[in-house]
Amino acid sequence: MKKYFIYCIILLNIPVICLAQNAADALIKAAEQKEKLLLEDEALLIYQSILKADNNNWKTLCAASFLCSRCGNRKKGNDQKVLFTSAKTLAEKAYQLNSKEAECSFVMGVAMGRMALVSSIKNKVAASRAIKFYADKAVALNPNHAYALHLLGRYNLEVSRLSSVEILACNQLLGGLPPGDVKSAIRCFEKCRSIDKNYITNLLDLAYAYEKNKEVAKAKTTIAELLAAPLRMTDDAALKAEGKRLLNKLKF
Repeated sequence: MKKYFIYCIILLNIPVICLAQNAADALIKAAEQKEKLLLEDEALLIYQSILKADNNNWKTLCAASFLCSRCGNRKKGNDQKVLFTSAKTLAEKAYQLNSKEAECSFVMGVAMGRMALVSSIKNKVAASRAIKFYADKAVALNPNHAYALHLLGRYNLEVSRLSSVEILACNQLLGGLPPGDVKSAIRCFEKCRSIDKNYITNLLDLAYAYEKNKEVAKAKTTIAELLAAPLRMTDDAALKAEGKRLLNKLKF
C-alpha cells in the first residue's frame, strides 16, 4: 500500500515537473534570442531568473557567467565589480558541477581574467595563473573550443606585452607567471579563426599580435576580415571601430 501511495505521488508530480522544464526551456530560448539581438543585459536578466528556480544546471550557469563577464566589462566602479564577482561565483558553481566539461573551464578562465582587472597587483598575478590553468584545461578537454583557444591566445599576448622588469617582479615577488609569447598567441588565434572565422574579438587580438610580431601585412588582412564580419555580440561594433583605428595606425 505504501509503495502504491508513493507511485501515485510521483505520477501526480510528473505534469508539474514537465511544465517547469518547458517554462525553463522557453526562457532559455528567449535569452538566446536576446543575445542574437545584441541585448546582452536583457539576456542576463533572463538567465538570472532561471537560476533563481534552479541553480544546478551547469549550462545555464556557464551562459550567465559569460554574460556577467561581458556585461561587466561595459560597466564602471562598483557595478562592474559586482558583475565580475557574480561571473566568478557562477563559474565556480558550474565547474563544481561538471569540471570535465570544457565550457566550465572556459568561463572560469574568463571570470578570473575579469577579476584580475579589479584586484590588487598580487591578486592579479594569482588570477593570471588561474587564467592559464583553466584555458589550458578547456583546450585539453576540447581542442576545437574556439573561445577557449582565444582565451589562451590572449593570455600569451598579454604576457608578451610585459616588460622584462615586470616579468622579473612577478617571478621574484609575486609567485611567478606561466610563460607566454606572441608566437604562441598567434597560433592560438589562428586556430580559433579556423574554427570561427567571424569571432571579432579574436580577429582584433590576432591583428594586434601580428602587429607586435612585425607582420604588418597580415595584421592589415586580419583587420579587413574583422571589418567584413557580421555583428554577433554587443561589443562588436566598438571592436570594429578599434580595428579601424589600428588599421590607420599601420598605414603610417
